[in-house]
Formats: sequence, C-alpha cells, structure tokens
Amino acid sequence: MLTAFGLALVAQAPATNAPAANADSSVPANLNQLMRGAFYPPANVVFFAQADNPAEIKFVPGHDPNMSTDPLTSTFGGWQAVENAALTLAESASLLSVPGRVCSNGTAVPVTHPDWVKFVKDVRDAGLKAYAAAKAKDQDKIIEAADPLNASCTGCHRRFRDRRAPATRCAP
Repeated sequence: MLTAFGLALVAQAPATNAPAANADSSVPANLNQLMRGAFYPPANVVFFAQADNPAEIKFVPGHDPNMSTDPLTSTFGGWQAVENAALTLAESASLLSVPGRVCSNGTAVPVTHPDWVKFVKDVRDAGLKAYAAAKAKDQDKIIEAADPLNASCTGCHRRFRDRRAPATRCAP
C-alpha cells in the first residue's frame, strides 16, 4: 500500500520544473507538475483516511480554517475533504490525456497507448470508488477504495515512470 509518506517521497524525486521547450503552450504543466499539483495532494488525503478517521480531526483553536493549507483541517475538512479529494482525482484523470502534454524529460505523454488509456480509466474509477466510500463516511470502504487507487498509480509508474534512465520515461 502506498502511504502518504510514500507519495511524499515520490513527489520529492528530481525533475525539471519548467515545461519542455517543445511543450504545447496551451498545456502549461508537464506531467510531473500535474502529478505534484493535481494528483499527489488529493491522493494523500484519500490515503490518510485509511488510518485516521476524518470525522475525528480536531481543529486547532485560534487557527482560521479558511487559511488552512491542509484540506483535512480547512473549512471543508473532515470527510468532506476526502469526498472532494476523491472527486478531484476522478475529474483530473482526464487531464492525463490532454494532447500536447509532455513528461518532465520532454517526451510526449503517450495518451493513445492502450496501457496509458487503461491507467487513466483506472484512476478515474478509483476516484469514484473513493468518493462513494467518503460519502458513506465508511473507513472500511476507504481502505477498499485505496487499493485500486494505489494499484492504478503503481501500475502506471512501473510501466511509464520508474525507469533507470529518466530520458526513457513516458516511452511506450
């Protein structure tokens, strides 16, 4: 199971922050930036809910929830944060298939490759499953939903990201 700590380590991996020179200017984020901004944070919220009940999150006295950078302690915290995070994952899955996006190494994201298409669908489906579990406020269902989310991320990383030579990432 990929934990929030594991995701944080993956997010720390070195990569180019600026879009590649051949990047489509209508697609400003490279895949690594999209992952760090749109996928890791909500995935961490879903994974958090496996071990800690979002209903039991205590707000810090004197802390303005409107200014919280932690979705779980924000104005829309607790289970609602898990719902929102799961929906963000489901909705953001389509961003993984936007033509013109490149990986941090400048390689075009293989949006038509059958494995890529499957992993994108798996992320969307896992997000929807996590949303149903969060809506039910059922921690056991969140644990069940986290497994396919982790599997979709891990499968895609093994196929397209975790390569010894970063220059070959995203290559079909």
